[in-house]
Formats: sequence, C-alpha cells, structure tokens
Amino acid sequence: MASTARYDAIIVGGGHNGLVAAGYLAKERLKVLVLERRPIVGGACVTEELIPGYRVTRTSYVASLLLPEIIRDFRLKDYGFQVLLPEPHSFYPHPSGRYMIWYADTAKTCREIAKYSEKDALAFPKFEADLAELQPFVDEILRTTPPMFPPHGIKEMFEFAQFGRKMLKLGDRKLKHFMELMTASCYDYLSKRFESDEVMAAIALNGLIGTCVGPMSPGSAAVMLHHSIGGTIEGQPGAWGYVRGGMGGLADAFLKSVRDLGVEVKTEAEVARFIVEGGVCRGVALSNGDEHRARLVASNLDPRRTFLRLCEKGTLPEDFTQAIRDFRVQGSSIKVNCALSELPDWKAIPGKDPDAPHQQAMFELAPSIEYLELAYDDLKYGRPSKRPMIDGNCASTMDDTLCPKGHHVMSLFVQYGPYRLKEGTWPEIREKVGDDIIDTLAEYAPNIKKAIIGREVLSPWDLEQTFGLTEGNIFHGEMTPDQLFFLRPAMRWAQYRTPIRGLYLCGSGAHPGGGVMGAPGRNAAREILKDLRK
Repeated sequence: MASTARYDAIIVGGGHNGLVAAGYLAKERLKVLVLERRPIVGGACVTEELIPGYRVTRTSYVASLLLPEIIRDFRLKDYGFQVLLPEPHSFYPHPSGRYMIWYADTAKTCREIAKYSEKDALAFPKFEADLAELQPFVDEILRTTPPMFPPHGIKEMFEFAQFGRKMLKLGDRKLKHFMELMTASCYDYLSKRFESDEVMAAIALNGLIGTCVGPMSPGSAAVMLHHSIGGTIEGQPGAWGYVRGGMGGLADAFLKSVRDLGVEVKTEAEVARFIVEGGVCRGVALSNGDEHRARLVASNLDPRRTFLRLCEKGTLPEDFTQAIRDFRVQGSSIKVNCALSELPDWKAIPGKDPDAPHQQAMFELAPSIEYLELAYDDLKYGRPSKRPMIDGNCASTMDDTLCPKGHHVMSLFVQYGPYRLKEGTWPEIREKVGDDIIDTLAEYAPNIKKAIIGREVLSPWDLEQTFGLTEGNIFHGEMTPDQLFFLRPAMRWAQYRTPIRGLYLCGSGAHPGGGVMGAPGRNAAREILKDLRK
C-alpha cells in the first residue's frame, strides 16, 4: 500500500547523523520524514534494558566529539541532554599492581606519569600543546565539504587550491606535524616523544578504537588524532563524559528537538530499496510494501548498505560500485555490557566505593605497546584477541538513572574481534570470547566474575544483525588516511552527493567519518540546501 503523503526530504536511518540532517532541513521549512528500521531511534546511540531494572548503553558509550554548534542549534540541553564528566577521566591499572590516573589537570597527570618516567612527565605538556595547535585546523576540516579529487576543470582546480592554501597557512612546522600524524604509526609517533612503554600504550589505545590497525600500523596515528582532539564538553576542551541516561539520552533529546521542528519520525520502517526513475531518486520502498515519495533522499546508512543493497542493479556506474565494494569496512570491535551486584575491586587500588575517583573514571586495560600489538596479531589471523585491549567504565557511579541503588552497570569496549573468523562462527564462539574478556578483566579486578548478574556480548556479527552496521564496523568504514576526507567513501564522491541525482549520503561513511560527532549530518544538510537553492 503506497503512501499518499509527499515530502521534501526522506532520511533513511534514525541515528544521530540522520536526526541532525533532518533537523537542519526542517529548520529551512522543509517537510522531512525520518525512517528507522528498529523500534527506537538513535542508531548506535541507544540505551536499552539488559535485565529488568538495568539499563545499558549498548554500543557507543561516551560523548566528546559532538559539535558544540549542534548542541546549541538543537537546544539539546533544554531537551534533557546532560554530560557527566568524570574527574579524573582515565584509570590505567597494570599487571604489576602499579597504576596511573589521568586528569583534566595536566599538572596532576604529569605527577602520575612521573611514577613511570620523569622525562615523559616533562614531555607530556608539549605533546598536548602540539596537538592543541592543530585543533583549529582540524575543527575547520571537520566542518568543510572536501574538494573534488582529483580536480577536473578550472572551478574544481580553484577549490582544491583554496584547500591547499589552508594547509600552507599552518606553516612548515605544524604542516610537518600534521602530515606525520596522517602517515605514522602510533608507536613511531609516540616513541619520538616518550620513553615509557606504559605511557605510550595509554595514548596509543586512542589510535586503535574501532579500527583494524595495531599500534605499529602506519596510519594508526591518524585515528589517534581523531579521538585525541575531542570537543568542548561542559566548558572542558577535549573532555569525554557519560550522557545522563546513557547515550540514548542524547537520541531522546534529538528526537524531541526535531519533532518540535516538524520532522515526522517513523520507527519499525525498514527501507528495502530506493525508488529511482530516470536516474533520479524519487523516494523509498519499505519492506512492508509501502512507498514514500520525496524531492530527495539522504541515507544515514553505511556506504555498503546504501549502494550495494538498496540501489537496484543498473542505477549506479560500475566504477563507483566497484569503489564501494573496495571500501574497507571489516569490523574489529566487541561490546560487552554487564549488570553488576558490586563494582570491580581493583588489585591496584582496592575498594568498591562508588565515590572513589578511579571508580568513576574510564578504566583502560592497555599495559604496553607489545600487549596491544599481540592483541592485533590475533585479529590479523582471523581470531579474537585472547588478551584484548579493554576500554571500560561504570557510568552508574555518576548516573543513578541506570540501575538499582547499590548495583551498577559496566560497559566494556574491546579490541579486537574480527568480523571474518578463520574458524567457527560468531554465534558459536560469542560467549566463549565473552568469557576470555571477563577472564582478562579478572586479572586486574578478581571479584568481577561473581559480581556479574547479567551479561551481553555483541560481536561484529551482532552489530551488523541488530544495528545494521555492515560487518560490524562502528564507523561505517575504516578511518585510516586512505579512506578519509576527499577519499570518503570514494574518489570524487566525497561531497555527500551520489551518482544518483537526489540521493545523498549523510552518515559516518561520509566525511569526516565516525564517532558521535554530527558533522556528516550537518555538512550533508548544508550541501542539500545548496542544491535546492540552485
């Protein structure tokens, strides 16, 4: 049964970028429809019940990168969006029983680093200052529509030259630093600046999150840059925090905001294909047979799903289709969500007091560069890491809305778990891999096994099945330099437009990529509005 309502724009996928794009279009008085396959919006920003009374952030787990102007433009705080900042922000326990605690206050962090290396404690402020020097340039790039590459014709050459001028304005020293970050491995970059293995590993883990690279892989420093330069949350530059109510609290605030702007949102509305007539996208057909027509469609799904599953054969040029087939999307991350009867009792700092600073901080199991590289070696050979890197937190120490008083919920983001396994299937090995992850955590916090009263293990396969992330890639595609900026998702197709007129890409598979940032949705809306004004 076809829909009779017509829209100016249809957004496919109700994740945060889809809601951002929808909201900006609605602000310009467009009639906008958002279609979401699941019963709730948010995409990977969702809070759901694990067991009765225990609510977990199932996938994405902390906030930092969300653009400040998006928070303002959608009045998210008025709609209940609140970020709780842990201070200290990170706790690094080590197998020896030693530990570091890192703070927003650089002087305090340096005192912790000095426990491992006085030289590194002196080097750390310069490391932070050098990254901060690049912040304005990176901020501008995040908000920029990439120039055409390679440029054809005078107009494109001029636009490309304008971008080149921006880079040259950095000056030789900063430009060299930026290019080093774009091409080096975390280890090569950090070993020039630090001597302590523990300190390097603490920083390097930012270069591994969600990506099929190890600390010694060229390009991993670019991923580290992406995660190291966070946004300004609650007045703190580069801060990371917990969203009150879990990451679903952000999705709920977006939903209320865009609905007040007039956006129509339909859940349990799975899109089966784009309706393309005469080379122009005219709407979408749903799995239940309904059709919705619009002047344009923007896909918040990943590029593989958008172009290889929803575009009918013959609607795309073969060279573009091949470029999307070649776009690397293998997922490498596992998410473990737990309901706890008590907090981890760490060997390094015994005690289970929820007000203890280290209990509120994010805990990072990344004791050395070698440890991280060996975890990556497992991925390379098609097996989950036996001793993985774990980026965890118990947000319930700061957020009393998530579970019963005195109990807690724990989030574990784990590297690595390959989507493509050499042996077995994820449904067969999932729980055994979950056991290995908890065994690793128990080496640092021996009480954790008896504390778990409910557990969920989400492999890359599960992330694909449940959340629609092709191959379980949390960023809609690898975030290495060969798939960034004017190469994302394909050469000459990085400006949010696609080979099908009226069809746009507004999700993390477009520039500037993944993370709960909102920039792809905002940038795509800007380009859509430009086209509508022509």
